[in-house]
Amino acid sequence: MAYIRQTEPHRYSVSLVTQGNHRFYTLTMPSEVLANTCFVTTRDEDPKKGFQRVLDGKRAQEIANYIDVGFGTIPTSIVLCAQPSAELSVVGRGKTLQFNDDPKAFLILDGQHRVYGFSLAKTSLRVPVVIYNNLSPRDESRLFIDINTKQRPVPNELLLDIKKLAEYENRTENLLGEVFDLFHSDPASPLLGLLSPHERVSNRISRVTFNAGLKQLLGVFADAEPDYIYAALSSFLAAFIGGAKGIKAPDIIARPTVFRAVMMLFPEAAQRVQDKYGKAYTRENFDEILAPLFGRIRPSVLKQPSSSQRDLYKALSDGLKTSFVL
Repeated sequence: MAYIRQTEPHRYSVSLVTQGNHRFYTLTMPSEVLANTCFVTTRDEDPKKGFQRVLDGKRAQEIANYIDVGFGTIPTSIVLCAQPSAELSVVGRGKTLQFNDDPKAFLILDGQHRVYGFSLAKTSLRVPVVIYNNLSPRDESRLFIDINTKQRPVPNELLLDIKKLAEYENRTENLLGEVFDLFHSDPASPLLGLLSPHERVSNRISRVTFNAGLKQLLGVFADAEPDYIYAALSSFLAAFIGGAKGIKAPDIIARPTVFRAVMMLFPEAAQRVQDKYGKAYTRENFDEILAPLFGRIRPSVLKQPSSSQRDLYKALSDGLKTSFVL
């Protein structure tokens, strides 16, 4: 539905808040009003083109879809700065804020993608808003920098960990999560004590690192169940970790580059096991297959690994190759 501008000012109930040297108003307003009275940069004459040029359209569309399918609850406040064209004023004994229905009434300091998403959505909802007034361009810029540099996003590791509770996992995420949990909880796991499910920690494998390593192997495992994937990978990793200890490189698997490179090596090692023993992916069979690797590779290759997982994988793959004699 097209937005129809009104000649009368918008009016909403408001509260005045003071924080340090700043004063601002808190209120709620309809999302379509917000989307049609805000812009993202003073350097663009057209507010709509400003959205499209500065921001990520795909992300904004995802927000719009989220709102339109009925899930939509976005309680975080949009932070705005009133511009002269808003003619912002307080009426009704200080309890009501009014402003003009103007496309450049407010400069967005925080929440640009949400507002852009509101402009794409078909559904209207009430949105919490914070409005600063009478700021100089310098103060607007400083406040924008403060808001957008002092907030810390939720770590990806934590988001992956709680997606299961939220029932937001897709099929691949669910599979990766179940295999990770097996490695994290099984007392016989070769990675026991080396995983960090909630956050990124030095000398621990995070969910993000684990998923990146395992995701590249999903084609190898086809439609295998988590228990089967865990069993095969557990045997392989136990053999690799044992071999690394033999050349005095213990716990090196917990380094992200090493873990991903080792996971890249799995299909080659598993193929050699299958060629020799069928589908008996046991620790003993992987020990035998990996023995030439640890007989050739220099400990420094693992202890001071390349920053490139592909370079490290190539070194490991070359070490796995044996000379063929007819």
